[in-house]
Amino acid sequence: MTTPRQKPGRTRSGETSSVRTLERGLLILLALKELRKAPLTEIAKQVGLSVSTTYRLLETLRQQGFVSWESQSGLFSIGLRAYQVGLAFSERNNLIGVAHPEMERLVGDLNETVNLAVLYGDEAIYIDQVEGRQLVRMFARVGDNAPLHCSGVGKILLAWRSEEEVRQKLGSGPYPAYTPHSISTLPAFLQELGKVRAAGYSLDDEERELGVRCVAVPVRDQSGQVAASLSLSAPTSRFNQAHVEQVAERLTQAAGQVAARLGVGPNT
Repeated sequence: MTTPRQKPGRTRSGETSSVRTLERGLLILLALKELRKAPLTEIAKQVGLSVSTTYRLLETLRQQGFVSWESQSGLFSIGLRAYQVGLAFSERNNLIGVAHPEMERLVGDLNETVNLAVLYGDEAIYIDQVEGRQLVRMFARVGDNAPLHCSGVGKILLAWRSEEEVRQKLGSGPYPAYTPHSISTLPAFLQELGKVRAAGYSLDDEERELGVRCVAVPVRDQSGQVAASLSLSAPTSRFNQAHVEQVAERLTQAAGQVAARLGVGPNT
C-alpha cells in the first residue's frame, strides 16, 4: 500500500514558522542581556516586534525558565535556566578555567579590572572578568561586546590575522568614531595592527571612551593561534602612559602562563 504524500511545502512552511519563532525568542534573550531588566513595551521596541507577539514569546520563555517576571514592577529579566546554559559553556570552556586564576593574580598585583575576550563574528565578546578593588572601576560586563577597531582586545584579536580577514570582519570603512581618538579608516587600522604585532600588545588610548585606557595582550591556544585577549582597563588618572609597558609586560607573563597550561610555549 502506498502512503499518501503530504502536499508540497506544507512541512517546509511549518518548519520555517518554527525557525522564525525560535529566532525571535533568541532575539528577546539577547535584548534582555543588554537591557538587564525591562518592561514589555521596551523589549518589544528593542527587538522590533509587536507588543502582543513579544508577550507571547516572553511568556513561553518564562514558562521554560529562560525569562523571569517580577509581578510588582512588571519587569522582565534573564531567568535561571538561561544562566544554567551559560554556566555549562563556562564549565566546558577550558580557556576560562585556565585563565581565571591568572586573572585573579593580576588583579592582586595591579588592583585594576582584568578581562578575557574572544572573537565572535565582527565583535569582541568578554567571556570572563575579575574586578579591581578600586572605588572607581573601569570594566565591561561579562557577555558584553566591544568594537574591534577601537578596543584593546579587538586589536589583539585581529592583529595576527590576514588583511583579507580583517577586511571581511570590518569592511572598508569608515568606522564609528566613539571619541576624537578613535581609528575610523581601514588604512589607519591596518597600520595600527602592524604596531600591535611589533610591540606584542595593544593600547586603547581613550579610543572608545574618554578618560579610559586599556592594554591588551594575546592568549594563544595549543596551535599557537590567538585564541583570546587578556586586557586591563583603568581610568587615565590612575593608568598613565608611563605605566603602559610595565602593565603590558605583566599581562604578557600571565598570558604566557595561560598558554603553557593550554599546552603551548610562553606567549612571547
